[in-house]
Amino acid sequence: MHKQWHKTEEFHYLKCLTVKIKAMATIKIKQVRSKIKSPKAQKLTLEALGLKKLNSVVEHEDSPEILGMIDKVKHLVEVIK
Repeated sequence: MHKQWHKTEEFHYLKCLTVKIKAMATIKIKQVRSKIKSPKAQKLTLEALGLKKLNSVVEHEDSPEILGMIDKVKHLVEVIK
């Protein structure tokens, strides 16, 4: 069954979404060391973060998953706020 929304409910829902989007912090991650002699798991972590070359920078949301990935390769990357 499809629920019909009133204009005020729809406005409140969209307002909540925009507040959540603005509240999400982002962090920039820069690869500062080579991954050549790193274990395969660390190489895959860098690829999952989107870092492919030395001195490349990517931007991600500040989530526990991303922070955990950064922690695994903290000796290869630098976090730019």
